[in-house]
Amino acid sequence: MAPGLTALLLTCNEEANLARTLDALAALEPELERVVLIDSGSTDATLNLARKHAPKGAALEVLQRPFDSFARQWNFGLAQVHSPWVMSLDADYQVPPALALEVKRAIAEAPSDLAGFALSFRYCVAGRPLAGTLLPDRVALFRPPCGTYRDDGHSQQLEVQGRIGRLQQPIHHDDRKPLERWLTAQLRYVREERDKLRRCSWRELSTADRLRKHTPLAPMAVALLCLLGRGNLWDGRRGLFYAAQRVYAELLLMLLLLEPAS
Repeated sequence: MAPGLTALLLTCNEEANLARTLDALAALEPELERVVLIDSGSTDATLNLARKHAPKGAALEVLQRPFDSFARQWNFGLAQVHSPWVMSLDADYQVPPALALEVKRAIAEAPSDLAGFALSFRYCVAGRPLAGTLLPDRVALFRPPCGTYRDDGHSQQLEVQGRIGRLQQPIHHDDRKPLERWLTAQLRYVREERDKLRRCSWRELSTADRLRKHTPLAPMAVALLCLLGRGNLWDGRRGLFYAAQRVYAELLLMLLLLEPAS
């Protein structure tokens, strides 16, 4: 019998992305048994698209929960998972066929002491992958009892108890929501990042966060890393667009950190 797998997704007004994400999950069948979608109050076509595009061979369960934090949302979703494996996905993550094949092979052959697998990302702009990205690897495939999420600034971290393997095929990050929505979200995100940086001591911060908190060099470093270190300069306008997004976010964070106390 094939090892059971649940796809766990968080959504809120994801009509620009969700259909493609769900369509791609069909490649995970027959191992994919359920799709659990935790929605935090979508007012667009997200829920209709979920019902139309759920993989035919997998049960779809849609649960609504008011959003309070990403970690609590993910942990609520994990509590609904009863299969041996779970794949946690943002609504703009797509599983390419090569990754789906590797996932099915990995869970079938995983030794009992292996708690999960880390995946790398390929960032897409207008549906086309870039040469590189600043997104770190993420453990997105794991045994549900082994994982717990905790909040980390505007995002979340998965804490996994056990040994972590690695998959070779990347997952695609393909967000096609309007730029205006991205810009609106950044102020909330960077405020949460600012609060985290102010709250944490030097010892608790990563090298990148120390650079952000204690120097004005982060925006310049991000520009160089994107354009030259990750090769986005050779991606043309799409690469420049991605680099500009990342630099904008760093500049906004720097501005909030420099803001005088009232």
